[in-house]
Amino acid sequence: MAFVAAVTPRTRRNVELALLVLAIGVGLGAYALVGIAQNGSVPGDMLSYGGGMGLLALGVHLVLRWKAAYADPVLLPIATALNGLGLVVIHRLDLAKHRDVASSQALRQLTWTALGVVAAIAVLLWVRDHRALRRYTYTAMSVGLALLLLPLVPGLGKNINGARIWILLTIFFAGYLVTARDSLSLVGRKVLWLQLPRARDLGPLIVAWLASLGVLVFENDLGTSLLFFGLFVALLYVATERTSWIVIGLLMFFGGSFAAWTQVAHVQTRVAIWLHPFDPANADRAYQLLQGLYGMASGGLLGTGLDLGRPDLVPFAESDFIVASLGEELGLTGLFAVLMLYALLAERGLRTAIGVRDGFGKLLAAGLAFSIALQVFVVVGGVTRVIPLTGLTTPFMAYGGSSLLSNWVIVGLLLRISDSARRPGPDTAALNLPFPGSAALVNPDAPTEVVPA
Repeated sequence: MAFVAAVTPRTRRNVELALLVLAIGVGLGAYALVGIAQNGSVPGDMLSYGGGMGLLALGVHLVLRWKAAYADPVLLPIATALNGLGLVVIHRLDLAKHRDVASSQALRQLTWTALGVVAAIAVLLWVRDHRALRRYTYTAMSVGLALLLLPLVPGLGKNINGARIWILLTIFFAGYLVTARDSLSLVGRKVLWLQLPRARDLGPLIVAWLASLGVLVFENDLGTSLLFFGLFVALLYVATERTSWIVIGLLMFFGGSFAAWTQVAHVQTRVAIWLHPFDPANADRAYQLLQGLYGMASGGLLGTGLDLGRPDLVPFAESDFIVASLGEELGLTGLFAVLMLYALLAERGLRTAIGVRDGFGKLLAAGLAFSIALQVFVVVGGVTRVIPLTGLTTPFMAYGGSSLLSNWVIVGLLLRISDSARRPGPDTAALNLPFPGSAALVNPDAPTEVVPA
């Protein structure tokens, strides 16, 4: 009688180290190409640039070996590659706009990168068990809503939230839905093929819908409104596995969008720019979008080459339109490669959600992964005219301190949750069973063992 022998899961930290070397190499190669295009030689500070990024990434890697040995080995290299490539593009725009050291945005972004990496390390050291975050469900809600409404305070007048509200709101959504999912999963009346939820359970969705419309109307923030409602509906579906929530959410989204289009001047302007960017009446308002489209068109399939295009002609090329800068100088091929990195980052986050054993961890990991994926979709969709422009920034790449810091915190949380998901637990180690997801090693010559019930 053959029994399955115990399997010790591999930590994959050496794989992570090899991928980190590759990620740093991508950034170094891009940095060298910018210098060669500028001066015909490799920049003299290339090694210091690569050494700085390498030390930051190595710091997280060593902490993972120490405190989260079973964490996903792909998350950190992807974040490092995206961050490094974004730094190169911002540096290239610094050169084009003749910024000195004092006004260098690349130097500031590198400083924020260091702070972001330190924040990710702090998350790994402070959050020993992601389930402890569930205790802060309503604290996260209070702080997140306060940040969401902060631009309405007289004297501020602008959105200063950054991406950090999505971490807080994701913690709240995950904590709330893991408690309420049983009642939200109950079905009511069946309409055609769709099993609708009970009317009394529609309250949370209506509240989220009204809150997102409030952000859109009173703050003129289309991106935040879309991400807020989309994140809640996605987690609601993950928690209940009811397709009806997706259908209802989409109907409410399109209904709210149509109402906003007919009533809100800011939304009408965004839609007019989206639908008619070449209309002479929209010449001034659509200038940024048109310049970005022309730049990507000039890049073609393979791009003009780093530092050989003119992305500096696009307003906010290093922040809102960094995707257009990449598309111009790296071409469609390079832009697809960058989008594939984002797709892999979101996929590893969703894979973590599938593998983790507790409901709160599943919802938290799924929400964090979805927030990154939705940000990328909204940003790239706006720049390429798939959807109206929203004002969100590209994670890890776009210039901006709070967004970069927040996304590194998201990576830290995903690393912590993935360590819990991949670490052998009592249901695998104590029963001498193979770790979920690893190959089962069958030894026909092994002696028969009695497995405790």
